[in-house]
This record gives sequence, structure tokens and C-alpha cells, in this order.
Amino acid sequence: MRMKLVMAMTTPQEPLHSLARDLRAHGPVLLAGMPQPHDELLALVWGPRFDRVHALGLMARQPQHAAHALPALLEAADRFDALHAPAQRRLRQMILRHRARSGAV
Repeated sequence: MRMKLVMAMTTPQEPLHSLARDLRAHGPVLLAGMPQPHDELLALVWGPRFDRVHALGLMARQPQHAAHALPALLEAADRFDALHAPAQRRLRQMILRHRARSGAV
């Protein structure tokens, strides 16, 4: 009996992909009802540190989801803060590209 060992490979983009996965999972709740969700998202990641105050304000609009989404949001904030500046810029570019593809202004 031969066993095949598969090792997970970590790429330099993995932290960025991980943040994107979290955004796809929790973004709809966090940004629900916002007229410009991409702008709200950009506001969270525009500076060198994740804007936790703004994020908590968005979360306060959805108290029924806060208990489930808040830990993931804070973890994503910590991961964003740990990214190097080029990776942070790449994330912003991804959001801008998504906004352009979605037809948002």
C-alpha cells in the first residue's frame, strides 16, 4: 500500500488570497445595504493599517451577525496589518478592479 503525501505549499500571495476568501465570506454581511460597498471596503484598507473603527461601525449596523463575523473581521484586520506595503497595494488594486468589473461608479 502506497501513501501519497500532499503538502500544502505556501505562496507569497497566500496572505492576500486568505484575506480575499474572508471578504467573500463575510463581506456581503458587512457591506449589506451600502450604496457604494467597494468604497466602504477601500476605506477599511486605504491606509497602512486596517481601519477597525470604521469596520466596527459597519458591523454595528448588523448586530445579528456580529457574534459570528466579528472574530473573522478582527483576524482579517490583523492579517492586513501584517502585509507588506506592496501586498496592501495589490489588495487595493484588486478591489478597484472588482469595482470596475461590477459596473460600480
